[in-house]
Amino acid sequence: MKKHLLLFVVLSLILVTVLPLSGCGSGVTINVFNWAEYIDESLIDEFEKQTGIKVNYKTYATNEELLAKMEAGGSSYDVVFPSDYAVSEMIKKGMLLELDFNNIPNYKYIDEKLKNTGYDPENKYSIPYFWGTIGILYNTDMVDDPIDSWDILWNPKYKGQILMKKDVRDSLGVALKKLGYSMNSTNDDELEEAKALLLEQKPLVNGYYGDEIRDLIANGDAAMGLTYSGDAMELYWDDFENVSFAIPKEGTNIWYDCMVIPASSKYKKEAEMFINFMLDPDISYRNSEAIGYPSPNTESLHRLQEKYPEVFELPAFWPDDEILKLSEVYVDLGEYKVKYNEILTQVLVD
Repeated sequence: MKKHLLLFVVLSLILVTVLPLSGCGSGVTINVFNWAEYIDESLIDEFEKQTGIKVNYKTYATNEELLAKMEAGGSSYDVVFPSDYAVSEMIKKGMLLELDFNNIPNYKYIDEKLKNTGYDPENKYSIPYFWGTIGILYNTDMVDDPIDSWDILWNPKYKGQILMKKDVRDSLGVALKKLGYSMNSTNDDELEEAKALLLEQKPLVNGYYGDEIRDLIANGDAAMGLTYSGDAMELYWDDFENVSFAIPKEGTNIWYDCMVIPASSKYKKEAEMFINFMLDPDISYRNSEAIGYPSPNTESLHRLQEKYPEVFELPAFWPDDEILKLSEVYVDLGEYKVKYNEILTQVLVD
């Protein structure tokens, strides 16, 4: 009987030691709300197996959609992925929880250059997820002109073959940049000029789209479109040789998407565990390889450079320093957010 008792004690100690590691969070489901096609979804399965935490994963198309859903309430998200200016707005409105970095030790791998940003200067609320640019994706079988300026999106030669982004900051930002103004302009006269420019372009445009821009151009359904650098990289990884990407000489938007925890989160610690998992160098490397954006994780980026040195020659992955100097990060527009939305609405319905 003593042997059985000893065996029971030993087994009990093993269970106490092992179960918290493998089953931590068991029974908990966190709600993760991300951009469409913006994670290697096999990693979600891996996180669930490692932790016992279930993930309810849903997607959105724009920062404005994310902000509207959060402001409307009725949904409890645990991890969301807003862009820089949206992070700033969320902080100002008290929509985010401060992060406990004791639960996110892999934060040490984040590039120091991406910390202490304008949108989260004290690094309290956000952690960079990916970064990139917007530019012009084009089908080389259908375009025989140089793609070096935003002017090409107003070229009558490509009437009906131009796709614009159904995102207020991107489409209006490009019009502002073409005019020589800031993509964050709050000057009424400049914004009216940008609206007039988009209305002038409207007869040339096939339509305003979201993620489908990538596939429409790759399949030859359109000649060119405004889209994100990662779309070009995804086509590169898939060996689409008739598609290329350019960042115009006038400069562009440099964006940073982040991981944050909304104030409505019911499972903050589990959300921080998910963020920490995504920052693991191996996980971050696999995610960056799958999605096509450069990682803010220094270990992951080093591995990518060793394995794929050629991609660092591509503007879609690693933009030219001179162009970056002319580029801008979007900022929170405050009350001018309404003005921007009104302009795009007018352009779309005109």
